Amino acid sequence: MKLKFCGAAGTTTGSQHLLEVNGKRILLDCGLYQGRRKDAYEINCCFPHYDPASVDVVVLSHAHIDHSGNLPNLCKKGFAGTIFSTHATRDLCQIMLRDSARIQEHDIEWLNKHRKRKGLDTAEPLYTEQDAEKSLRQFVTLGYDRPLQISDGVELTFFDAGHILGSAQVVLDVTDQADGKKKRFLFSGDVGRGDSEVLRDPVTVKDVDFLLMESTYGGREHEAPPGFDTHFAGVIKEAVKRGGKILIPAFAVERTQKLLYVLNEMFLAKELPSIPVYVDSPLAVSATEIYRLHPDSFNEDVYAALFEKQNPFGFEDLTLIRSVKGSKALNELEGVAIIISASGMCEAGRIMHHLRNNIENSKNTILFVGYCAERTLGRRIRDGKKEVKILGDTFRVNAAVEIVDSFSGHADHSELVDYFSRITGPKTKTWLIHGEPDSGQALQTALKETGADVTVGELGTETEF
Repeated sequence: MKLKFCGAAGTTTGSQHLLEVNGKRILLDCGLYQGRRKDAYEINCCFPHYDPASVDVVVLSHAHIDHSGNLPNLCKKGFAGTIFSTHATRDLCQIMLRDSARIQEHDIEWLNKHRKRKGLDTAEPLYTEQDAEKSLRQFVTLGYDRPLQISDGVELTFFDAGHILGSAQVVLDVTDQADGKKKRFLFSGDVGRGDSEVLRDPVTVKDVDFLLMESTYGGREHEAPPGFDTHFAGVIKEAVKRGGKILIPAFAVERTQKLLYVLNEMFLAKELPSIPVYVDSPLAVSATEIYRLHPDSFNEDVYAALFEKQNPFGFEDLTLIRSVKGSKALNELEGVAIIISASGMCEAGRIMHHLRNNIENSKNTILFVGYCAERTLGRRIRDGKKEVKILGDTFRVNAAVEIVDSFSGHADHSELVDYFSRITGPKTKTWLIHGEPDSGQALQTALKETGADVTVGELGTETEF
């Protein structure tokens, strides 16, 4: 068996890991690298570490764009095999990949206007909505805990990862023809924190021989435990006192639904005053509808609420906005309001326009409820930059900036160490991916203290085992 690190090695985006076993090539995830537009396009366009046509099978851990977003391009460039995912992951990809295509086509249209003025050749998007639709035809879905042979001597089983709806830990039970040995390989995907307001806890996988593990929050602890909402309520109350808008950049999938559920519970319990809440993201609106179709992923409380209430992700003062007209109308709002809008890293989507219109007003609050990768607009605002560029123009950051990490869908350092310790089996070799260099090294140090053989994956390198 061979493992090649083709993305999300030394960074948190662009998850792609190529496994060669019994003469077949299995690609684990095919995500988009996210960062500065020029860098991202150059990294995403050409698959420098392998030929897409040479891949036999793709196994997808979950629907987040940094894990699924380059699938249409992979298929466009020659991949003709099957994409295996959970049922919910496929449903989410149906809206997310098309949305990704629309964003790219829009960005390229804007870019080409500037290129034409400079006499430069026009550029093409990575893929179109049609490419996204065609890639969805290659999906085959599988429920949790349902083993399926996907290649000669390779059996796939998905186990709940507790990260987002449909997220999975990928287990490959291999009969290796090279040495005749049976090997259990676990790809963690993105690991949830457990005790989620909405989702079930990550399942503990047993008898693991080899582990490919994420390290997003290596060396860092969340400010609050999962489900600890007192801080969140306090931030909202302080923002209400200032009398302005509360902008919450949030991923359209998982983070938005978790926010809606928690806000609903707080309004019902009278922990917060009545405040108009707007979800301004067509993708988030569609994703919320998909969430209601998959109660098997919910924890017991949300599962019960789904049947006891008409909508656990909705409430009286909530307005869901799809149209551009409705989004623009939010600029005229006066008084206190919560606006939840994608993207969570502020690199695309309607949140960028809301930031342009509101970031210089000291009455307003920008509330981050999740991770922002390096070199993104969200990261610069979170890090306390006094001035930031938004869509080409420079703005002063006069709005209050708040961070509530208890909503994160990622396990923090201690939770990752605990996740590793609960996995049984020899764990002969562990590779860390999906983390910035400092994060990977911090988690490596911690896991080595348990006696484990742990390596931080390096982009473009290959290992045999």
